[in-house]
Amino acid sequence: MPIAPTYPGVYIEEIPSGVRSITGVATSITAFIGSALKGPLNDPTRIQSFADFEREFGGLWEQSTMSYAVEHYFRHGGQDAIIVRVYKKAGDAQNEGKSQISLGALTLQASNPGVWGNALQAKVDHETKDQNNTTLFNLTIRQMRSRGSQEIVAVETLRNLSTAANSPRFYLKVIELESKLVDAVGATLMTRPEASANFVESNQTGNDGVAITDTEVKGSAGNRTGIYALDKVELFNLMCIPPLERGTDVGTDTLGEAVRYCQQRRAMLIVDPPAKWKDVAAAEKGIDELRASLGSEALGRNAAVYFPRLKLGDPLQENRTEEFVPCGAIAGIYARTDASRGVWKAPAGTEAGLIGVRELSYKMTDLENGRLNPKGLNCIRLFRDYGNVAWGARTAAGSDALASEWKYVPVRRTALFIEESLYRGTQWVVFEPNDEPLWAQIRLNVGAFMNNLFRQGAFQGKTPREAYLVKCDKETTTQNDINLGIVNILVGFAPLKPAEFVIIKIQQLAGQIET
Repeated sequence: MPIAPTYPGVYIEEIPSGVRSITGVATSITAFIGSALKGPLNDPTRIQSFADFEREFGGLWEQSTMSYAVEHYFRHGGQDAIIVRVYKKAGDAQNEGKSQISLGALTLQASNPGVWGNALQAKVDHETKDQNNTTLFNLTIRQMRSRGSQEIVAVETLRNLSTAANSPRFYLKVIELESKLVDAVGATLMTRPEASANFVESNQTGNDGVAITDTEVKGSAGNRTGIYALDKVELFNLMCIPPLERGTDVGTDTLGEAVRYCQQRRAMLIVDPPAKWKDVAAAEKGIDELRASLGSEALGRNAAVYFPRLKLGDPLQENRTEEFVPCGAIAGIYARTDASRGVWKAPAGTEAGLIGVRELSYKMTDLENGRLNPKGLNCIRLFRDYGNVAWGARTAAGSDALASEWKYVPVRRTALFIEESLYRGTQWVVFEPNDEPLWAQIRLNVGAFMNNLFRQGAFQGKTPREAYLVKCDKETTTQNDINLGIVNILVGFAPLKPAEFVIIKIQQLAGQIET
């Protein structure tokens, strides 16, 4: 507020500059949905390395196509991932696939289902801070490499637990909040459990369930399971849904639901080629069927399809060559390209090399590539000097017949990046007085953000005027809008489109003829 002068002298008044910096959001946080050896169910968990995945979800597992996709992602340059583990129990499995440990009056249960829980051990002792207090006890839980193994994977020690419900160390609450390995089940203890001389092993009721289906992957919006578990996450940019199991592709209905969800969240779905796409003819027919399942062009713009599959060594099969879907590796290339060049650079070309790929499930020629590219199917090619590379950057709406303005992946992803950044960076506008001073602030801050992108080379044009526009004034926001509490901001940009076709024209010059 302005200073009210009361005495003769000099007054200092600080005036707000009106500058509110808009920061660009991350562009390559990748969500993976599928089965895993262990880990929380339908609870999105953020990891930043494959070592994190091994600790939280058990690492590579032959029955989990997602585990291989995550490994390929980090191998190819991925740095940030969100894992959603889904599970299908085997019929009426006891304890829903979770093993238990009985310590007399105290019963512990593995925190999540899986055979991994059969290797849990627990021990109680009374070496507490007050050994005369008969409500206190210590609990140690450890996870072994496998049942009967002597190799310890993880250890948790919870000290000075109390059976008194009014204690800040009440055992039920402490185990719930601090233990990642077990949960306490059963009635509240009246007295502390007896000390155990040795570690007590779990029973063997833990199991890995049966193969997941589209039902588990799609999940429920109301219960926030499957795809909709990502409602708990603030931001993700890419989504990968590897096959349900080896030889069983994700259903087209599931892909359609996933791309609709990606559209709502301003994200891209990377779609794998079905196993039946054995050659170009099958892929050429299949892409039309797949596009129909994704819905309208408005949905296809948020998906990108790749062909063919990759053949890599399988560490769980003595490094023998096995076939894998490309979604994890492609997502890693997206992340690597974003980090080195920016989201506006197509994740394709000679820089988009695939690492560790021994061969492709189908090697195509230039002419065959020319049949698939106009249909919006991105090809993975082998070139002698560059190896295996991603050789396409079109969205599923990128078929020439659709003539979509969102034909190219980098154009669509740049738009999503700008939308998400401005959505988050203009929250301060809400409830501000809707008049020219506010509009001027909006133009200043949004313009500064767009100018920064222009300086990084994100747009076409030699000058800011040619590259982008930011308009917020009485023309975009009428008096009727003001009465309705609306402020309209118009932001436009000239996108960079990839040089998809390079045409070199050669002409023979005839010798000069003197006349």
